[in-house]
Parts: sequence; C-alpha cells; structure tokens
Amino acid sequence: MKNLLFAVFVFSTLFTACSKKESAGFGAEQELKINYDTTAIDSFSTGAVSVDIARKIRMSSPQYLDSVKQAVKLQEEEKKLKEELEKENKQKQEEEKRKTEADKKQKISEAPAGNETKTN
Repeated sequence: MKNLLFAVFVFSTLFTACSKKESAGFGAEQELKINYDTTAIDSFSTGAVSVDIARKIRMSSPQYLDSVKQAVKLQEEEKKLKEELEKENKQKQEEEKRKTEADKKQKISEAPAGNETKTN
C-alpha cells in the first residue's frame, strides 16, 4: 500500500511538472511589443515645416512656375482653336443659307417661266 501511494505521488508530480504552463508574470510582458516613435524632427524632416510654408515654397519653385506657364499657354491655344472652329462653322452656315436661298430663288424663277410657256 505504501508503494502504491508512493507511485501515485511520483506520477502526479511528474505530470504537473511536465505539463505546459502559461506564465502570467515576467514572460507575458516580454511578448508585448511597444512601438515608439523615434523619428528625429530637424530642419531636414517633413515635420519641421508647416504645411502652408511648404506649399509656398513649392509654388515659388521654378518647376512649378514653368508648369503654370505651360498650362496658361495650353489654355490660350485651346481658346484660339475654339474661336477658329466657331468662325469656320459660322461661315459654313452662312454659305449653306446662301445656297438654300439661291436654290429657292431659282425654283421660284423657274416655276413662273414654266407656267408662262404652257399658257402660250
């Protein structure tokens, strides 16, 4: 009987000692990752200049000014092309009106001439 109790005691200690345990102390704190913002802000970083000042700097750069000039030139060219197209369309419409009026006049002048020959 003593041997049986001793064997049960030994097996129970082995099972408890070999089982996986989750440590709730120092080990749990090591798994937790803490992210720190360690970016230095100096005169060369993006956070050192306010948004308004950075915008003014970009707008005063030669590349920006050149792109604005090109955009203005393109707009002017588009306006000129539109004006030319409108002028051409107006001329075509006027020519068509003249042709239709001339055709109407010819039809009117032909119709009485044809009636006169039949009555004679």
